[in-house]
Order: sequence, then C-alpha cells, then structure tokens
Amino acid sequence: MASKFPPVQGGGSLIVAWQTKSKHILVVGGGEVAAGRILHALNADANVTVVCPVSGLNEEVAFRVAEGQVTHVDRNFEPADLDGADMVLCAIDDPEASTQVWKLCKEKRIPANIADVPPECDFYFGSVYRDGPLQVMVSTNGNGPKLASIVRKKIASTLPDNMGAAIDNVGRLRKKLREIAPRTEEGPKRMKWMSGVCESWSLDDLVEMNDADMEGLLAHYESGKIPALNEVRASQ
Repeated sequence: MASKFPPVQGGGSLIVAWQTKSKHILVVGGGEVAAGRILHALNADANVTVVCPVSGLNEEVAFRVAEGQVTHVDRNFEPADLDGADMVLCAIDDPEASTQVWKLCKEKRIPANIADVPPECDFYFGSVYRDGPLQVMVSTNGNGPKLASIVRKKIASTLPDNMGAAIDNVGRLRKKLREIAPRTEEGPKRMKWMSGVCESWSLDDLVEMNDADMEGLLAHYESGKIPALNEVRASQ
C-alpha cells in the first residue's frame, strides 16, 4: 500500500508564493544584502520601510530612497519600528542586535528573516529566475546559497526566451474564460480545457496568440474542443 503514495522527505521547507502586495515589509539595514532584500520586496509590490542611518546606505539603497521607492528612517532600529510590520528582513553586521530583532519579532509573531543566520529565520530567500510572470526559485534550505545560484542558472539556460510572454497570454485567456464561464461548478471543466490548450498548442503559438485568437478559441469551450491556432484563424 505504501508504494502507491509519495514517500515523506523531511527536512525541507514549505515553498510558497507569498503574496505581499500592499503589505508592510520592514528592512533593517542598508547594505548590499539589504539592497537585494528590498528589490525582492518591491518586485512583489510590497510597501517597504528601511531603517538605517543614512551613512550606512549603499548606492542602490540610497537610490531607492531618493526615488521614493521606499520609506527611509534615518537611525538605528528601535522596537517601535515593528508596529504595523507584516514581515521583517534584517541585514546588519551586528549579531547581537540581529538576535534582538529576531526575539522581538517572535514576541509579536511577525515572520522574519535574519540574513546569514538560518536558525533565526522563519523563511529563506532562494535564488530566483524571473521572466515576466514566471518565477523559478531554487532553495538549499539555507545550506548553500552559491550552489542555489548555480542550479538556478542551469535551469534558466534550458528555458525558452519567450516563456514569460506565453504565460502572459495564457493568463489573459484564463481570465477571459472565467468571464464566460464564471460558475464555481464549472471549475473542473475550465481547468481541464485550459490544460488541454497548454498541452496541445506550441509555445510559439501561445506567444503569437492575440485577442482575436482568444475569442475564436473560447468559442469552442462549450463543446470542449481545442482547435489548432491555424484552425482558429481560418474561421475568423
């Protein structure tokens, strides 16, 4: 019986796509590591506050402050900075101060990442490849960040350059499908039909698909048929 199901492999992380849009992320520190954390948070549409003396800001963080991309508090961290924070990213070269931030976050039940201190992290940052809506993350669970970067580059080298554009179009098609078939009970049929489109159409077809093609393809949803792109265009 046990062979019918996947074995449990302990020691991993629960890798999820954390939605931080419009949430408040506090970054403690303003150096190179903090700059990377800030960019990740901004890419996820978070509201970012950076707590660090202006003298400690590196060129990239100073640029984001000057451009108004983040809110800057020009001083060292204080416990009151945690008020209203949904997440804390700490990247300072002071182990004692970092541990204090970690302990305060635990008291307030705020998820936190203390850079380069795996035991003081609720989550880790992996090595990420980005192409539009496509994000691929490789994690070593804090054991080998450089190796994660090497693996990520190998994976990225195997992906087509236009994968992001194809995913954008699939997302638009999926949204249009929900508009014409909004009922919850149609969920399984929608999923099966969309899967069929992704499996039967080539990547180039998905990239080339325009609004007229989508409308023509959606006309076949009710029947469950999935015509080829050239068939869709022939009937337009």
